[in-house]
Amino acid sequence: MNATGRTVRIRVLVAEHAARRGARVGVLDVCTAAVAVLPVQGAGVSAMSPTTASHPLCSTDGVSELLEELQLTLGEGPCVDAHAHGTAVLTSDLSADDAQVRWPLFAPAAEQAGAGAVFAFPLRIGAISPGVLDLYSRTPCHLDADQLADARVFADTATLVLLQTPVTGHEAPSDRPDPSLEGLDGYRAEIDQATGMLTEQLRVGIDEAFIRLRAHAYAHERRLADVARDVVARTLRFTPDSPARPPSPPGEEGGDHHR
Repeated sequence: MNATGRTVRIRVLVAEHAARRGARVGVLDVCTAAVAVLPVQGAGVSAMSPTTASHPLCSTDGVSELLEELQLTLGEGPCVDAHAHGTAVLTSDLSADDAQVRWPLFAPAAEQAGAGAVFAFPLRIGAISPGVLDLYSRTPCHLDADQLADARVFADTATLVLLQTPVTGHEAPSDRPDPSLEGLDGYRAEIDQATGMLTEQLRVGIDEAFIRLRAHAYAHERRLADVARDVVARTLRFTPDSPARPPSPPGEEGGDHHR
């Protein structure tokens, strides 16, 4: 199939999923369509930026939701690398030595969550890169050439949706809220508010405050959003001796593999 035919086929699939929801096309529709087409069991999208905290946007199931949060909390994983380097990161077997060495915290945690393979695709148009599309399989697997080409089109489509560019030529404007983004503003605001509160509590900059927030979530095996909610509710207060960041794996004491 040529590139144009592939793009049209995938955009029709995405539009069909949106039609079933009775809403305009959202990133959740891209993820749902990708799961239906590719040999994966879940998908998720995270908004990422070099200047602000990253935020999960949507996920198709509990495992993909957890994978997005794990990478955000730990600061490592295929999603993080894909955004940093601007290239797809294809991890066909999370139990392989190279994956375990590359992501010593994320890889075993992702396996425990139920993932055997993760494929991350940066969302990019020119110099603009608003996030990453993650796909996971419960068991180790590879994407063949056609599947990889499909995955890249799904990523391109997700980019257009995030940048609010129409994916078809006949979409009607809609005032109906997009369910795929419900709760996103609150999620982002709560984490940002908690981070801001920590800058006052700890007398540190915004970047260090976010690292402290992530470190607490990791150390206590909690979701980042839950920790942020407690900080905002003032049921959790940090002290200057709170962990500065998740502990380094054995043999890397003193290292900073999150940067």
